[in-house]
Order: sequence, then structure tokens, then C-alpha cells
Amino acid sequence: MDPPFNQNDVVSSSHTRHHHSPTLMYFPSSDDDDDNDVVTPSAASIHSTTKRLDCMLQFLDRKLSTSTAPSSDQSSNRPMREFVSRGGGTGIFRLPPRAAVHPLRPPSLELRPHPLRETQVGRFLRAISGTESQLWAASECGVRFWNFKDLYCSWEEGDGDGEGGGGCNVRVGDEESVPFRESVWTSAAMCLVADDGNRVVWSGHRDGRIRCWVMDGGDGDGDGDRVVLEDNRKLRNPFKECLSWHAHRGPVLSLTITSYGDLWSGSEGGAIKIWPWEALEKSICLTKEERHMAAIMVERSYVDLRSYLPANGSNNMLTSDIKYLVSDNSRGNVWSAGYFSFALWDARTRELLKVFNTDGLIENKLEVSSIQDVSVDLISASRKDKTQSSIGFFQRSRNAIMGAADAVRRVAAKGGFGDDNRRTEALVVTMDGMIWTGCSSGLLVQWDGNGNRIQDFLYHPFAVQCLCTYGMQIWVGYVSGTVQVLDLKGNLIGGWVAHSSPILNMTIGSGYIFALANHGGIRCWSITSPGPLDGILRSELSGKEFLYTKVENLKILCGTWNVGQGKASQDSLTSWLGSVASDVGIVVVGLQEVEMGAGFLAMSAAKETVGLEGSSVGQWWLDMIDKTLDEGSTFERVGSRQLAGMVIAVWVKINIRFHVGDVDVAAVPCGFGRAIGNKGAVGLRIRVYDKIMCFVNCHFAAHLDAVNRRNADFDHVYRTMSFGRPTSLSYTAAAGTSSVPIFRGTNSAEGIPELSEADMIVFLGDFNYRLDGISYDEARDFVSQRCFDWLRERDQLRAEMEAGNVFQGMREAEITFPPTYKFERHQAGLAGYDSGEKKRIPAWCDRILYRDSRSSSMAECSLECPIIAFVLQYEACMDVTDSDHKPVRCIFSTDIARVDESIRRQEFGEIIESNEKIRCLLKELCKIPDTIISTNNIILQNHDTLILRITNKCADEDAFFEMKCKGQRTINEDQKLSNHQLRGSFGFPRWLEVIPATGLIKPDHIAEVSVHHEEFQTQEEYVDGIVQNSWCEDSRDKEAILFVKVHGKYTTQTRNHRVRVHHCYSSKKSPIGSQPNSSRPVQGGVLHRSDFQRLSSSYDVVDQLQKLHNP
Repeated sequence: MDPPFNQNDVVSSSHTRHHHSPTLMYFPSSDDDDDNDVVTPSAASIHSTTKRLDCMLQFLDRKLSTSTAPSSDQSSNRPMREFVSRGGGTGIFRLPPRAAVHPLRPPSLELRPHPLRETQVGRFLRAISGTESQLWAASECGVRFWNFKDLYCSWEEGDGDGEGGGGCNVRVGDEESVPFRESVWTSAAMCLVADDGNRVVWSGHRDGRIRCWVMDGGDGDGDGDRVVLEDNRKLRNPFKECLSWHAHRGPVLSLTITSYGDLWSGSEGGAIKIWPWEALEKSICLTKEERHMAAIMVERSYVDLRSYLPANGSNNMLTSDIKYLVSDNSRGNVWSAGYFSFALWDARTRELLKVFNTDGLIENKLEVSSIQDVSVDLISASRKDKTQSSIGFFQRSRNAIMGAADAVRRVAAKGGFGDDNRRTEALVVTMDGMIWTGCSSGLLVQWDGNGNRIQDFLYHPFAVQCLCTYGMQIWVGYVSGTVQVLDLKGNLIGGWVAHSSPILNMTIGSGYIFALANHGGIRCWSITSPGPLDGILRSELSGKEFLYTKVENLKILCGTWNVGQGKASQDSLTSWLGSVASDVGIVVVGLQEVEMGAGFLAMSAAKETVGLEGSSVGQWWLDMIDKTLDEGSTFERVGSRQLAGMVIAVWVKINIRFHVGDVDVAAVPCGFGRAIGNKGAVGLRIRVYDKIMCFVNCHFAAHLDAVNRRNADFDHVYRTMSFGRPTSLSYTAAAGTSSVPIFRGTNSAEGIPELSEADMIVFLGDFNYRLDGISYDEARDFVSQRCFDWLRERDQLRAEMEAGNVFQGMREAEITFPPTYKFERHQAGLAGYDSGEKKRIPAWCDRILYRDSRSSSMAECSLECPIIAFVLQYEACMDVTDSDHKPVRCIFSTDIARVDESIRRQEFGEIIESNEKIRCLLKELCKIPDTIISTNNIILQNHDTLILRITNKCADEDAFFEMKCKGQRTINEDQKLSNHQLRGSFGFPRWLEVIPATGLIKPDHIAEVSVHHEEFQTQEEYVDGIVQNSWCEDSRDKEAILFVKVHGKYTTQTRNHRVRVHHCYSSKKSPIGSQPNSSRPVQGGVLHRSDFQRLSSSYDVVDQLQKLHNP
């Protein structure tokens, strides 16, 4: 039996084609020719097995190490004793849930794991589109596609046709992606539409061009070429477009293919152009020698929809950007939409049927002359002069006013002002002929095919980003990263958190629903989810966790220093950081009081209000630390943030920099009115081996009796810190200013601070907690005797943590160094403590605390507990005398559990292929209902309307049908058939109207499809949007081959019925293969069948079709 996740089994009248669903390479498909060949393991198979063995050995080593005490020679790497604060594990301090497979979400397959943002600058993905055998993606530098047959493979196991396979290099950020092929560089692709009939994909681009790509990845022009990456590595076989032309002056925002095979494109200013299939087909079929003429031919062939508007019949909507174009194949219409209004067009006649707003109200009409398509030049000066001369002064004034109003409306539609909550963000047509739209308020609106608003639904308070539909289900993607599943009546079936960032686009392919996130990751789930399949997959994948879990060890150096508005010597920085940095992978530095003073603080607050930060002194410190860490050759600074006198920065060792990224920064002022940055915090968040780490540099309220204020400062910082893109450093700035939409981060639950979502948090800084109940002299005595145990009992921070009032659930290593405050500058040793008039009591003001993923001290590093950290060193640099505080440093040994996605995909595929429960379940869920059709031969004369009946014989399953045209042929005078002519996306010929072309058939019900001949005896040729030539259509008989594609609720496989539609232009002519009585007059609703007989099942239909003359 073929695997159920299969979209492409096609049963035709003459033969059956089997396209196997994605299989693992060590599961040969059933149609292998030679079963006696000796199977030898490939290099890719050996590599995959080696990776699994590595994970298993690592798992066994961890198990053994937990039962073996470290030897005496490992004492330097022993973890220090720690104090754990009370109050953790509950409320906002609860650990984020982590697991190999989330218990409340359907198991997913990572087609493209979340790439680091810094690796995607200039090539973020914008949209995805599924075909029968591939998934295509539009990116900022072109397009790419994945083959579904490689869905469970790694680069080592790909077919070798692209950059993977055969050991070719892979782009940074895509190492664990499913193998894909990438196009040559182009302008940013904005939208995609696929034509499975002609096996091409159309893409619209920011530069106003439309490009055509062959689905197998090129026409040969790009084969063998190589793309050189930034680090001189090369990618093989970028493919080129087979056709490209300049379509609009502005960006191409939307594309669709109508039920008649024409390509429609939308742009700014309400521009909609139609590119007739005849012109596209002619250009695609040109030879390489003639290809230079293709662009010119297509560019001038467009149809300007304004020419189809009545003299007084334009509309406001036609001046707003065309964000969405959707073809309603059920009725043969096209929906175009901006943010606040819609237009309904007839796909065949190109007539504007209706214009209405988001409330369903028909908009008022304007003069056509007030509308200007910025993408179309005037035809001639004489025409322009003639037009202007016929319009009076008042008419021109009125047009100018209306033009200004349109400009205001366009600004409002783009989000400048207006009711953003009503803005349309997504549009989709379902199989039952309904149209669904999603709004920025989270509202879902159902419309009928005529543009009447039916009902509204609100299931999630966040903005809708995209909609997708198949069968009985609608998938809704939100800006929060959540996916919800609805039935066609709008009832909520289920939902889950799909991504950690907004979902940009969704599509169906190979039995999966694919979701593209704003960060560029693509995940997919079975279209049966949520359902019984999820539980089996979850259990099986969880049981194999040890096979695809890898643990990375990383040392992190964190340092904090209140520099007291001074500057340090190079020797001081080397003593503090440089002397221990060689053995660590990440260095985090927090500075306080790099610059103070009322004037500076006021200027800093003013700069923050306009998004500016940093100072020359802060930059001096960063440059000095760069020099200390040998930045550029050993370490690389990945991010920094300054708020008044506070600075935080992170450096990453070069050899792991491609595993560290997604740098976000934050600042929270806690000074006067929570607005001044003399006190507060700066934070920096990074992703390390796919886990989230947050580092927060704090400077809390001073003075001995300000304990409650310090506690309140921490609480305010923890609850309100919100991360965003950094503005410093060239490459992080580039990431932040990418043209991909940037959204404010959202959490999976309202009211949960962003810091709570991190796998590891480190707080460092001048917390300003002092010693209670002790005098200056007593403190000096205990310090000189190194009696730190007694001093720790007087520590305010320790007491507050023990009471659960601050830093809840966090850990601090045992303090074994003297208090770090307050010292006289440039006085070495313990004699340097403050001896002035105030004689401030020594205190441990400068601290470093952390929280990892452990819920108990006995936890082991796993995907459920992904980060376990231990403190190896926690000390103050007492020899540094440049400030009244001593710098403090802490070295963490961190174990990070991560998923090897390539191995997990293989395990996922093995489960799908080999688990008998899953195979039986999918066989039941994905069965195709039995259907029969009333005839397979239809004869039409002029204006005839005949009825094709499709019967669902299944008693308990809904059937879904789609009518497609396999092509049309002309019958010559010698009764011979011309060559097959296939229109775009299996579109119908212009003389044939099929309504509804899609639909749902209830069990034991019959669907009636109207097959109508529409007189179309005049054909027109457009040049620059204007009719130039027209001629009478030939009067020869025509024949169209229709396919009724039937599928079930979940399966993407189809069972096809073939129907011949013969148009007899003259009643005297007899169609080929018809009986003599077929030429008698035909009445509407009567079905004349040359070879029709009662058939018991769809299989009988196939057998009968196989006996027909094969075109």
C-alpha cells in the first residue's frame, strides 16, 4: 500500500500514475524494478547512522557520569556550592514548559528549523506556496523550493540536484533544513502562485517584475553555475527563471490564476493587470534564441481593468493597494482587496461586479477620470490633450480634490492612521464557496460568494496574519504564533502555539499544513491534527528522544563592574576579563556608572524617547574590551545596549558564532518616576544552540535602608522588560531594518513577562544590597579575618532571597571573596576600604545570580530540562583599583540539550512508514469516498446549459470535488483533432462556463454542476492595456477534456473522473465518436451520452473511461 500522506495518485482513463509520498531512503518504494540487487550503504546512510550512534553514546555517558563522583584532579571544574532563593517555580517565576514533544501540541516536523536572524539578512522568507510535489518559498533574494520526496531527509541524503547531496556547501542558517534548491539572485519576491497544470510557479517582486519558474528547478540556463558565499564557499546549481517581464512600476503585491487560466497581478494605487494566458503561453514556448522577445510580448499584452469600467463607475477601493487577489473558482470570480475594502470581478468578462467595505456596505462611486494608475503611461499626447480639453475647470478641480482624498485614504490603509482593528490581513476561499477574511483585531468574517457578510467569529485576541483551507478545515495563523483550526461552519476544532513569532503564511502539501514564521522557520503538521494520530506520534517520538538529542557544553564568563565614572587601564581589564577569557565561549559584561551627572541623564532620557542610545564614553569602554578580548580574531561582539550610565554587551567566540544569534536588547529605567536611567536595568537576549538566554545588568536604589525600593526595582525590571532589535553594530542593525515586517514580541500567555520565557537568566550588576546590624569597624575586622560566613548572615540580599521577596527561584554561588564596596581609588589590598568621613560599611553590592532550567538539584540535562548551569568560579578582582567598586566575575559551565533536526526528521519518517497503528489510522482517515458521475460525454451547442451530476455513494464521508480542464482541442474540417492546448492552472476555455467548479457533497447526496456554452465569437488583442485588434473566433467545433477530481476530508490524494465536453458549432456536424442521434437538437438540462451506461462505482467509471478513445 502506498503511504497515505500522498497527494499525487492520479487515475486517468488510460493509465495510472503513482507518485510515492516522502519515504526514507532505506525504505525502498514498492515499484522498485529489481528486488535482487545487493543494497550497499551509501555515504549518507553511514553519516546518518554515525550521528545516531553519537547521540546514543552521549546519552550513555551522561547516565554513567551522574553515578560517578569527579576525581580529585577535577577539583578545579567542580561546581561551587549555591544558595537558592525561595519563591521560584510559581506564578511569573514558573519555569517555561519544555519537552521533547510538547504534551499539549500536535507533533511537528521541522522543514526549516528556526534560523538565526543574523544569518538571514537580505534573504528572509516572505511567503510559501504548495504544489503537488514541492513547497516553494519567496525570499528577499529570489525563490527556493523543497521536494516533498526529501521531506524526511538531510543534506547528506538529498537527491544531489541542489546545494546539498554530494557534499556541496550549504548556506549558513540552513544546515539542518530539508534539502532545497535556490534560484539566482533577484529582487525581493513578494508573492507566489503555482500552476500545477503547466508545472510552473509565478512570483511577484518588489522591483515590479513577474517571473516564471519551472517546477523542476530551471530551464538549463543556470545549471552548472555557482554562487559564491560571503566566506568564499560555493553553492551549486542556482536555477534561473524561464520568463520575466516588468509588470508594474510599484511592487507586485499579489498574484492569482483565475478559473480561465489568466494571471492577475495587483500593485500599489489600485493597479490590477490581467496577463492573458495566450500571451504567456506564447512567450514560454519560445526557443532560447527567441527568448529575448518574450518580455516585450508579455509586457504589452496586459489588460487594463479600467477599460472594463463604465463611464461613471469607478470606486474608492480602486485607489488602495491591492494586497490580496483570490480566485473563487466555484463561481468564476476574482476577489481583490485592500486593507479596508473589497472588489468582486467576473473572471471571464472581467466586469466589476461589486465594491464594498469591510462592513459589507457598498461604496459610493466616483468618476473614472479621478483615478490614476501610476503604473500605466498615457497612450499618446494627443489623447491626453483631447481628454483634458473636454473637462472643464470645475471638473478638474473636483478630480484634484478626490485625488487628494484618495491619497489620504491610501496612507490610512497603510497604517498611518485609521481604525487598524478593522484592517483585513488575510483572505481565503473555502471548498463550499464561502470567503473568509481575517482582521487585525483577531476577528474572522465569513462572506458568501456574492460579497454579503454572513457572520463573525472571535477566538483569539491577536491579529490574524494568514488563512489556509483544505477540505472541511480552515487554519488561522496569528501574530502571536498561534494556529487555530476551524470547520467550514466556523466552529473551533483546536489550536496550539506553532511558532515563537508571528505566522506569515500557511499552505497545504503532501498531507501536511506548512506554517512559515516571521523568523524564517517552517514547520508542518498532519492535516488530521488535532486528532488521534497526534497521540501515537507524540508517544513514539518521546520514546526516541535519546536518538536525536545532543548536549553541548559551553562556558560563559559574566562580569560586572561599577566603574564610578572613571576609565580603566588595559591591565585592569586584562586582570578582570582577559586572564580567564581564553577558555570560555561567551563573555557578558555589565557596567554601571560609565557616565553620570544631571545633564547627561536628562540628555539620555531625551534620546531614549526618540529611539537613540549610547554615548562616546560607553563606546570607549566597548572598544577597550574589544581590544582586551582580541575582538575580530578570537571573539566577536554580537550586541550591546546602553541606558544612561548602564551598559551591557556580549562577545562570542568565533568558532561558535553561527550557533549564537537572534540578539535582542531592552532597557528599563527605574529612576525618578520610572523615567530616568540613573537606576534601572539593561538586558540582552540571545539564542544559543536554539535555547534562549537573557542577561540583565542592573543598578538598583542605593543606601542602607532602601531594601524595599531595591526589591521593587527588581520586580519592575522583571515584569516590564521587553526586548527589541538592537541599533548598534552593523549586522544587527541590518537585521533590524530588514524589510520583513517587524512585530513586537508576544508571549504564549497574557501577563507572563518575557524574561519568564527564557531557558536561562543571569542577573548581574550593582544591586546595592548592604550588610545589616554591623558597624564599620566590625565589618573591617571580619573581612581581615576572612570570616565571610558571619558576614553573609548580615547580607540584606541573602535575607530577602531567603524570604522569597526578590530574585525568586534564582541561584548564587557561595561568596568567598571580600565585600566589593566601598574602596578608595588606586589603593590596593583590603586597606583600601572607605576611610573617609562617611566610612561606608563594606558590602557585597556587586553580584551575579542566575536561573537555569532545573526544577530540582537532581535534574539531568535533557530536552525537558534543556539548560543546566554550574558555577565554576565566582570571585572579585581585588587587585583592580580604578573604581570605588571591585569588578566581579563568574564562570558558568553550561550544558545545553538541543535537537538534531535531521535525525529527528528521519525518526519521524520511520514512524510514519513503519508504525502499523498509524498506517491503519491514516488508511481510515484518508480514504476517498466512492463517487459516480452521470455522464462522461457532454455535447453543447450555442448557449446550451447542461447538468452534470456527481453522486457521493459513501454513507458516512463527505466528498469534495474540483472541476479542472485538462485542455481543449479544435476539430478541423477533416475531422482531425488539433494538438492539446492546456491553459494556466487547468483553466477552462473562455467559451465554457462551469458552475460550481468546486464543492462539497454530503453523504448519499448529489451535486449538480452547470456546464454552459457561452458565446465567445470575438477575440481581442491588447497592447499596453488597450484593445488594438479584434477578430471573430473560428467556427470550428471544439472539445474540452474536464477532470472531476474527488478527495476526502483529509487526504490529498484524488480520484479522477474524465468528462468530454464537445461544442458543436453547427448542428450539421457530428462530433468525433458520437452516435448519429447525437446531432439532434439539444435542450438545456438534457444529457446526451454517446456511451453512457449505469456504473456501479467509480472504479467502473475508470474501467469504462479506459475503453474510450484516448485524446
